[in-house]
Amino acid sequence: MSVLPPINKMLVKSDQPLREALQTIDYNAQGVCFIVDPQDGQLVGVLTDGDIRRALLKGANLETVTSEVMQKKFLSLSANSPIEVIQQKLGGRCTHIPLVDATNKPVDYACPHRFRRIQVAQPSLNGNELAYVTDCIRTNWISSQGGYVQRFEQMFREYCKVPHALAVANGTVALHLGLEALGIGPGDEVIVPNFTFAASVNAVLYTGATPVLVDIRPDTWVMDLVAARKLITKKTKAIMPVHLYGYPCDMDGLAALAREHGLFVVEDCAEALGSQYKGNPVGSFGDVSMFSFFGNKTITTGEGGMVTFKDKAVFERATVLRDHGMSKSRRYWHEVVGYNYRLTNIQAAIGVAQMERIDDLVASKRAIGAAYTKAFADIKGITTPFANPDIVNSFWLYTVLINEQSHVSRDELIEKLLFNGIETRAVFFPIHEMPPYQRFAASTGYPVTERISRQGLSLPSAVSLSAEEVENVCETVRSISSRRGLGRT
Repeated sequence: MSVLPPINKMLVKSDQPLREALQTIDYNAQGVCFIVDPQDGQLVGVLTDGDIRRALLKGANLETVTSEVMQKKFLSLSANSPIEVIQQKLGGRCTHIPLVDATNKPVDYACPHRFRRIQVAQPSLNGNELAYVTDCIRTNWISSQGGYVQRFEQMFREYCKVPHALAVANGTVALHLGLEALGIGPGDEVIVPNFTFAASVNAVLYTGATPVLVDIRPDTWVMDLVAARKLITKKTKAIMPVHLYGYPCDMDGLAALAREHGLFVVEDCAEALGSQYKGNPVGSFGDVSMFSFFGNKTITTGEGGMVTFKDKAVFERATVLRDHGMSKSRRYWHEVVGYNYRLTNIQAAIGVAQMERIDDLVASKRAIGAAYTKAFADIKGITTPFANPDIVNSFWLYTVLINEQSHVSRDELIEKLLFNGIETRAVFFPIHEMPPYQRFAASTGYPVTERISRQGLSLPSAVSLSAEEVENVCETVRSISSRRGLGRT
């Protein structure tokens, strides 16, 4: 599905006729369009339906070019303007303000119920990030050696309540490194949920092992342990719970299953930093556990990851593998074939600054989640995340289902929200449907994964969202739902 950003539905070229402007205004239902230069796309005017009506009464016709009728004196603001400034300018006769980039090209617009596009996720870098990165540059410690790497690992050990942590280049290599350190390889099988990001499965394939795909639970959208039990064979070496969108798996049930069959637990916490199961942080349950610090995660280092370990020997093996397989006691002597999976000191410096604020960041995520849950509680067509007193959901991305009772499709809702300046994100495709993984599909199928994948939608969840922006999202969803007959209980 191709969806144009809302600003594209507001633009008319200055050499186009009023007929085109009227069609644009009729389509966008905003009563206004923005006029741009046909050559360079710069903003040159504003045109309302009232302007066109008055022009027609004075003798213009539908073929009159917009440049002859448009308002040449108008208000525009930088797209980087604070929301408070935009709010102050809106009001009275000023109902729409085009927002422009540094070259005066319109990239968004504001109106009383929409101040700028609301993103699904974005980092919050308002702490000591710049100071610590500057320290790295001033001291020349910019590569993988430096005190911030060790400090980042220590902070992570303490936060996750684990004895060992190893910083790495990204979340995917964190998974691969953990699997390799456990000795998983060709001939082994690893049970992985069919509903996850592809990295979970890719890391298994990197080792030469075989991913065994399992369906998910219809309530929590994480691994179905009843289905997983049926897939265990003599070749099964590990099981990989994925705490999807911040919701933890049933770790008691999974641990019992792993003990019964002698399986390693490889905990994929890429989306769940800050989540808890029965009072314990995710990442503290697995034989190895991994986290991602990509730019859209709860904390970020741009790219980066972390692996936590229970067993010292596994940790030490991973430490060697992370650094080209080089001996710790004999420099440039390589004991095994390893990898360059190291995190830089600059990235770790950002991570340290982020970890200093982790409690506030998680609290912000949870507050956003609580606001969404309350707002959608009485809308029949929306299923909100499952609530369980045993878990703390960090709501990495607040995700809902647009279910069978709805009269609007998930994809249509995505388009309508984007037109209102609200970015959303469809959930993952089922792993077994994509070309590289079709050979791992089970004959029994994955009915729950397939349904959730068609219905799932992630809403804006950035920690930087203001209460007003969250309310804007809620009200827009409710408005679209009401117009399309979703109905209320």
